[in-house]
Amino acid sequence: MQGLNNVLATFFDVHLIAETLPDLLRIGLPNTLILSVIGTFFSCVIGLFCSFGLMSKRFLVRLPFRIYVDIFRGAPHILSIFLIGAGLPMAGLMVFGHWTYGYAGLAVGVVEGAYMAEIFRSGFQDVDKGVVEAARSLGISLWKTTRLVVIPIGIRTVLPALTGQSIIIIRSTALVYLLGLTIGQRELFSIGHDGTINSANFSPLVASGIVYLLITIPLTYIVNAWERRLHNGPKIRLGAAEGG
Repeated sequence: MQGLNNVLATFFDVHLIAETLPDLLRIGLPNTLILSVIGTFFSCVIGLFCSFGLMSKRFLVRLPFRIYVDIFRGAPHILSIFLIGAGLPMAGLMVFGHWTYGYAGLAVGVVEGAYMAEIFRSGFQDVDKGVVEAARSLGISLWKTTRLVVIPIGIRTVLPALTGQSIIIIRSTALVYLLGLTIGQRELFSIGHDGTINSANFSPLVASGIVYLLITIPLTYIVNAWERRLHNGPKIRLGAAEGG
């Protein structure tokens, strides 16, 4: 019984959780969402660009993109984010000036862009070749066919996967605490981490975990339902057509 009380006191101190929640909701939640949006933007741009490199028929064109994807999918995220987010300013590459969010978002985006690239690639390669050939037979250039046919159809196919990866990006923002954000810039994990250090108790971190779950679990169920709807939709329409 004493052991259970110690566990509850260490991880589920109601007073500490209640004390941490206002900062989590007032500071941590908005900052986490801002970082997630920035990271998602960079990862989509990088992933979209790299996906076409991965689909190139020329080995020398395809090689650097494959190396990028393999490195950032294989290296620990915490290492990559620290090297990019802290390394660029230290190397004098002040692409965002002193805007810490920019480096943090870019670091998350570069890492997650490797996953986005594979998602985009799979979507574009799944586009029916007959549709592409039909567009080309109408005299539409390859670039216009790609822009007007392949990209819209391919992205629609992988929208649930892209959205699911965006949920992972929300969790990845926890790693940017390494970059030394100011008090007003702290995201959910940083606030929980600081509270745990100051109180010598893990309840503040548990509180931050609860807020993460309140974001990610509903989004996960929404994405799963959306994916099932997209998957089952064509079958339902086909059945209705046959019935008519």
